[in-house]
Amino acid sequence: MTADRPEPPARASLERALGLLGRLEARIMGAVWTGQVPEPFAVRDVRAHMPELAYTTVMTTLRRLADKGLLVADATLGKRAYDYRSAGSPAAFLAAASQREAQQVLDRYGDAALAAFAARLDDLTPQQRKCLEELEGR
Repeated sequence: MTADRPEPPARASLERALGLLGRLEARIMGAVWTGQVPEPFAVRDVRAHMPELAYTTVMTTLRRLADKGLLVADATLGKRAYDYRSAGSPAAFLAAASQREAQQVLDRYGDAALAAFAARLDDLTPQQRKCLEELEGR
C-alpha cells in the first residue's frame, strides 16, 4: 500500500501475526487463516497444499501449533489422525501474544517499563490515539 493509503487492518494483522512465527509455522498458518486449507483439516490436507513437505514434518508442526494455542486438535474416535482447526483469528493471536509480552516486559523492568510506555504516548499518531481511546472505553 502507499503511504497515503494504509493497509487494511485484517491484512496488517495477518502479516504481523505470521511474523511472530517460524517460517514453516507461518506458511501453514497463512494457508489456514486465508482459507487455502479448508477447516477442519488433517496432515494430508496440508500436504496436498504443500506436497514438498514430509508427512512427519507437517505432523510435528501442526502439533507444535496446537501446543502454542494457534490450532485446536480434535481426536476422532476410531481414527489415528487428528482433525485441526484454527483456534482464532490473526488479530486474536496478536492480542494474546502482545498481552503475554507486555506482562513479560512489566515483570522484567517494573516501573521503568511503565515510564517507557508513558513516554511513548506523546509519539502516537492521531489514528493510534483514537484507537487507544476506543480501547480505554471498553
